[in-house]
This record gives sequence, C-alpha cells and structure tokens, in this order.
Amino acid sequence: MTDTDPRDSVLVRAARGLEVSHTPVWFMRQAGRSLPEYHKVRDGIPMLQACRTPELVTEITLQPVRRHGVDAAVFYSDIVVPLKAVGIDLDLVPGVGPVIAEPVRTRQDLERIPELDASHVPYITEAVSMLVRELDGTPLIGFAGAPFTLASYLVEGGPSRNHEHTKALMYGDPQLWHDLCARLAQISGAFLRVQAEAGASVVQLFDSWAGALSLADYEAYVQPHSAAALAAVADLDVPRIHFGVGTGELLAAMGAAGCEVVGVDFRIPLAEAARRTGGAYALQGNLDPALLFAPWEPLERAIDGVLESGRSAPGHIFNLGHGVLPSTDPGVLTRVVERVHERTAR
Repeated sequence: MTDTDPRDSVLVRAARGLEVSHTPVWFMRQAGRSLPEYHKVRDGIPMLQACRTPELVTEITLQPVRRHGVDAAVFYSDIVVPLKAVGIDLDLVPGVGPVIAEPVRTRQDLERIPELDASHVPYITEAVSMLVRELDGTPLIGFAGAPFTLASYLVEGGPSRNHEHTKALMYGDPQLWHDLCARLAQISGAFLRVQAEAGASVVQLFDSWAGALSLADYEAYVQPHSAAALAAVADLDVPRIHFGVGTGELLAAMGAAGCEVVGVDFRIPLAEAARRTGGAYALQGNLDPALLFAPWEPLERAIDGVLESGRSAPGHIFNLGHGVLPSTDPGVLTRVVERVHERTAR
C-alpha cells in the first residue's frame, strides 16, 4: 500500500497507458477460491449471502492484498448478484454455477425483470465504502457481468456448453433478444456505477461466454449492449477493462465497445493482441492459470514471456488469462507477484 490516492496508483496509471514504476499485477478470482483463510471465513455461509454481507465482503476482498502484495483488490461478488437484487429467482449451486428457476425466453419473462438502481444494492455501496477506507490507497476493481453472458445464463437456465437456446432466441426473435440485452445492459451499467460512485478506482466488464460467438454475431447482437453498459461509467474518470474468454477474434470489437483496457485470455500472445487492437488500448493478461501448477523454472520463463510480449501494448496489467483455479497453491501466486515486480522495476 504505497499510494495515498488510488487514482495515481500503478494499476490505474498502467490502465491509462502512463509511465509506471513497475508492471502492476492482480489475479482474476484472487478474492477467495484458493485461500485457506477464505474457506475459513466462508464456512457454512452460502455464496449469495456472503456477497450481501459487507463485513465479510471486505475481509475476503482484502485477503489476497495482504497475502500476495498484489497491486489491486477486486471486489468480492458474483456477476449474478444484481440479477438476484432485482428479484430474479436464482441460486449459485456449488460445482454447477448459477441456476435460474424460470428461464427467460418470452416477452412476458422479460417484463418480470425491472431496472436496477442503487436502492436495490445498499450492501454493495456499504462494502465498497468500507473497502476504500481499509485499502488506504490500493485501488479497488469493481466488476459486472456483460449483457451477453447474463442473457446466456437467463435464457439457458444455467451454464451452457453450446448456448443453443441463447442463439436460437438471438436469431429467432431478434427484437426480444435486443430488448433483453438492453435491460441487462442497464442492470450491468448501474451495478458498475454503484461501485464506482462508492469509490472503486477501476471497473471490469466480464463477458465470460462471448467467445461462443462469431465476430459478425458479436458486432450485431452483443457489442451495442456491452457499449451501453460501459458507457454508464464513462463520465466517472475510472478506467474500464473489458474481458472475455476465447475472444481472440473479438478483441478489436471489444475494445471499440468503449474501454481503456482490453483483457486477453491465454490463447494468443499479448503482442498479437496489441496488433489486433491496433495499439489503441492497454492490455491485461495473460498467463495460463494451469501453468501455476508447473515447476517454478518453466513457470518463471512463462511469466517473463508474458511480460516481454506485454511491452508491445501502450500499458500492461499482468494477470492470468482467466481466473485462479481453486486448487492453486497460494504460495505460487505470491511468487508470481514478486517475480513480476522484480522483473519490471524501473
């Protein structure tokens, strides 16, 4: 915790493509998952209940900052929290993910989903405010799920490998699809805005399932709604990160949706991502999370390779190419942070 103003932190500066003292590093899903102290405080508490308990959210969000010395905290929540807040009947089933009681496939289903405002999520405002005080200058990253990913869960009724119901609705009733995604863009954008107004210094829009789409379908059916969600915080002076999985073919379109940082998964090198995005954005990524299970020497070479490739971008935030796997050794994560800081100290 070195900076008193998170807006001048290494992470925020890198997101803006400004000069930094070292490459900042944080890990998606660093809050929880692999930490024994996380499992201890979460013991017996359902995920959604934990996400609505500000003191618990604060403790879990702070744990990886204390343990690993990462350059940012990421708010402990889940992409379905705002959906639950507006009254959608869903549950987070361990080992499965979000399960929706009544999938959304008709106009009547859509009409059951109201818009989100801050009054729906007072516990989010409270938790972010508590965290900003505790973090003492370390930036907090807020996040939301992107409209397509939220729509996929709602339409499928839960996680899906092929997204067949989603694509059938997209093609079969494009007006309903766009109306659903517009409502979800409002919910995602408002959720980002609540976090930013409460003190988050950066926000990230997660489009976990966008890699299931062709570029043409992404541009026609998804990009305008992601753009609307990202635009909800455009006036708040917080850098926006836009990340998806399997999105190598979509990176330029994801950047054009309106962000300062494009998140890159582990499937293409950052230098190639910089080429595809025309050098117009800072990049985040992109060590393969599975490599954290490899011996240290090859892992060290992989870290250095990511850092070298990241030099092609106007700014680089070191991260994994997806989230921390639950069985990851926390000690390895700490060594990764140390390696990135040592190798990039200016």
